[in-house]
Formats: sequence, structure tokens, C-alpha cells
Amino acid sequence: MSVAPDEYPVRLSVDYPERDLNRTTTFFRFFTVIPIAIVLASVSGGSSWSFQIGNSTDELVATGVGAGGLLFFGPLLLIVFRQKYPRWWFDWNLNLMRFSSRVGAYFALMDDRYPSTDEEQSVHLDIAYPDAARDLNRWLPLVKWFLAIPHYVVLAFLWTGAIFAGVFAWFAILFTGRYPRGLFDYIEAVLRWGNRIVAYAFILTTDRYPPFRLSP
Repeated sequence: MSVAPDEYPVRLSVDYPERDLNRTTTFFRFFTVIPIAIVLASVSGGSSWSFQIGNSTDELVATGVGAGGLLFFGPLLLIVFRQKYPRWWFDWNLNLMRFSSRVGAYFALMDDRYPSTDEEQSVHLDIAYPDAARDLNRWLPLVKWFLAIPHYVVLAFLWTGAIFAGVFAWFAILFTGRYPRGLFDYIEAVLRWGNRIVAYAFILTTDRYPPFRLSP
């Protein structure tokens, strides 16, 4: 992805639905999102679970394991010691963030199509691939998580507002079939803000400090 000099190298947009949204799936969205949320959780971080049925002599035991998640320590070490960012690590992080953003947009009622694990659908997230030796300070990744603290505080308030916006949108869709454009734009901006923080502080793809703005 090429970016203009004054453009932040993390861009997210969600296509506004110029149509009536499905009222039934909107009403049950908290439940319909569960299967894809489980899939997302299975690739978003290490986890394990097990359960058993029956007594100690006659039992059925099932075990599950999840692995993956955004790559942080690997890129950090390569940037610090080799000034490299392997492309396949970047692609993994980008595509996991895209998948997560699709699930987030679906849960926020911004699209009534079920989130795809690989297709872009209505959510467009682009992050510029960095030339680590040229674009990234080799020592900055050690402190980016700390430098981003002001953004964590602001984002906590923004997400609180997004929750209320989502509730209002839920009622609006049930009664009118349409997502109020102002609420849609606000939640889209909060999603964009969050992805910029992740790109800066955790997947380490840019040294440009995220802007404090809701606009693109």
C-alpha cells in the first residue's frame, strides 16, 4: 500500500449500507456472532480447554487448543537486532486484524452479512508494509506500548460512547431498517483509531505516532 506523505499508514473504512438491514439478525446479533467469535478466538491467542463426561472409570474427555494471535515479540526482536520485518509475519498480523475488524463491524451492526474468514467484504483495512531498516527506529519498539498510554485512556472513553451508539443503532435498525449515518461514522472512526494504536504499539509497523482524531 502506498500512502501520501501526510497520510497515516493505517487506513480503515467500512462501506455504509445504502439499504435496509436485516432486522431479524440485528435483533439476535449478540447470539449470531458467537460462532465466528469462537473462530476468531481460536486464532487470536494461545488457549486450551477440556471437559469430561462420566465417572473416573467410564468417561469421555474432550480437549481443544487454540493458538496464534498477533505477533509482537518476534517482530520486536527482529527489528531491534536485525532491522528486519519478515513479510509473512506482517501478512499474518494484517490479515488477522482484518478478520477481527470484520467481526467487530458485524457485532456493531454495521453489516448484516456474516463475517468471512478471508474475504474483504465491507471492511477495508490497509497497513503500509515497512522497510524496517529505513522506516523503523530499532529501539523505539521497546517503548511504544508505553508511549501509547494516552491513546488507551482516550480510547476507553471512545469505546464507552461506541457502546451507547451501538445500542441506539440497534433500536434504529429494528424500527427503520437503516443505520443512522452519524452513529455509523462514529463507530467506524473508533475502529480506525483502535487499529492505528495496534499497528503502532503492538505489531510495530510504523513509528508515526497515531493522531488524536476521529477523521480518516
